[in-house]
Amino acid sequence: MTLRVHNTLTGKKEDFVPVREGKAGMYVCGVTVYDYCHVGHARAATVFDTIYRYLLYKGYDVTYVRNFTDIDDKIINRANEEKIPWQAVTEKYIRAFYEDMGRLNVAAPTHEPKATETIPEMIAMIAALVERGKAYELDGDVYYSVKAFEDYGQLSGKKIDDLIAGARVEVNERKRDPLDFALWKKSKPGEPFWESPWGRGRPGWHIECSAMSKKFLGDRFDIHGGGKDLVFPHHENEIAQSCGAAGHAPVKYWIHNGFVNINKEKMSKSLGNFFTIRDILGKYHPEALRLFLLSSHYRSPIDFSDQGLDEAEKTLDRYYDFFAETAKVLDPEKDKFDPVSEDFIQSHALLKKFDEAMDDDFNTAVALAHMGETLRTLNATKDEFSQSAKDPAKMAERPYLYIKLEAGMAALKETGVILGLFHAKPDVYKARKQTKKIEELKLDAGEIERLIAARNSARAAKAWDQADKFRDELSRMGVVLEDTPGGTVWKVK
Repeated sequence: MTLRVHNTLTGKKEDFVPVREGKAGMYVCGVTVYDYCHVGHARAATVFDTIYRYLLYKGYDVTYVRNFTDIDDKIINRANEEKIPWQAVTEKYIRAFYEDMGRLNVAAPTHEPKATETIPEMIAMIAALVERGKAYELDGDVYYSVKAFEDYGQLSGKKIDDLIAGARVEVNERKRDPLDFALWKKSKPGEPFWESPWGRGRPGWHIECSAMSKKFLGDRFDIHGGGKDLVFPHHENEIAQSCGAAGHAPVKYWIHNGFVNINKEKMSKSLGNFFTIRDILGKYHPEALRLFLLSSHYRSPIDFSDQGLDEAEKTLDRYYDFFAETAKVLDPEKDKFDPVSEDFIQSHALLKKFDEAMDDDFNTAVALAHMGETLRTLNATKDEFSQSAKDPAKMAERPYLYIKLEAGMAALKETGVILGLFHAKPDVYKARKQTKKIEELKLDAGEIERLIAARNSARAAKAWDQADKFRDELSRMGVVLEDTPGGTVWKVK
């Protein structure tokens, strides 16, 4: 099946045919580094990380660019509030961003330029726009003339005559038109600045991405991504800038992810209804958040809730329980059966269904549904394989069940890698969960071990009533015991 992607520019799904055969160039708008990232940022990062991973899986040579906006009014304001240099603000939150992305298993892009590292390219592009009559200078400021670009509004569907200045559109009585937007801002006293043909100043927000995408991907590339809120004015303005400078459209496919909503409102810092990634990861496993964010199609809004995250974590538990239990069942049997070939794994029905779902505009929701069906089937196969060892009549089925289980587990893990899931070792995952539960319940592991030792002593002395009292006390604490040949093991409910 051919990969098809929804193009915001046309409003349709289209076959993905890259500009250069076998290669894919992708630019995604990154964060403005003045604060900790919230769950809305996590969704964009996770969505485009998954698209990146899938393109690699499909065999494309991918150049993935994701920027940092590290000069902006918000950064300057934060620096003034905290009475620290603006560079200290950006360094702090870039570090925090990497920490958050690392925990979410977001892969590093090919290039991660900072806006401040690309100032010469921005100045060159602005100069080209002025020279071509697409922009004009006013006392040290440079503005793009929106009416000089007749196709303005093609991405958002907005018409120039219907637009009014507002939101992130700057109002300035000196501008030729209220819709004209800043390419270069004259510096104010005490603000950071760079030298330019128009005097000291700094770039506008929109020109940053046009210049950075051109620097690393050229003036024609495949995918430009970002949140739905960036369609207008940011991406609309990028098109105007890039078309004005190069004379043709910069991007083939515009891809936008939907909002994360709280009470049917977009999660955002401006509304104050947000949770940082750190807030959530203090309570939930990072993979649970990633799974939750991929459980809906990327273009659909997703309603954020503890209930949704609880369900995601339970689902994740089922996968890791399966991996741990299956390894325990299969490992002692490996010498008895032929290894499963890679070709056999690649022919697994799950991979075909997974590819079909992802080829349909990266439909992770359907892909995860197929993975869930496979998990249920494999759990039944695991039980059947375990039982067959005790039934002479079923011994002949064991090689088939072994291959089915081994290949199915490998296929599940392969799809998980593409979605950025299942990268923890099952025993490490389970240990982390236990530690977290112990902390939440304020339990003392030393006290638990003492009670277990006392119970074992009572059992050894055949003081069964006393042993049961210790078990009951542990049960009231939320501790479940399992007596094994190797000793008593415990876990928290």
